[in-house]
Amino acid sequence: MATEEVSKPPALPPYPQMIMEALDSLKQKEGANKSSISKYIESKYGDLPAGHANLLSAHLTAMKDSGELLFIKNNYLRPGPDAPPKRGRGRPRKDPNSLPEPKKPKPAAGPPAVSKTGRPRGRPRKVQQQPAPNGLEG
Repeated sequence: MATEEVSKPPALPPYPQMIMEALDSLKQKEGANKSSISKYIESKYGDLPAGHANLLSAHLTAMKDSGELLFIKNNYLRPGPDAPPKRGRGRPRKDPNSLPEPKKPKPAAGPPAVSKTGRPRGRPRKVQQQPAPNGLEG
């Protein structure tokens, strides 16, 4: 009695590998957009999971965020060898190896600085009125 063999579809390579392969084979100078990458993967591997579009979008976003891909003018491309490293959001950290800058000495506390007009800088201080003697107002 002959048993019928059920052929399993060949396992798909990981999405990042398929994306890089698509970018290499499309060989466009300005990169490739998501739809052209998707069309290439569909033509080469045929049987894709049901959520292919969502998986592709998620992997492209993750690769863009990690710096594996650049996203310029709605196209994805590989970063060049001389590309600057990807920076995160916010202010960059201080380099611990850099020398600290010398501190400027603070001026000695003294009378307020006087400008060219002869008046001190800033808002004048409030003058407190002294109570009048005998409780009379003056």
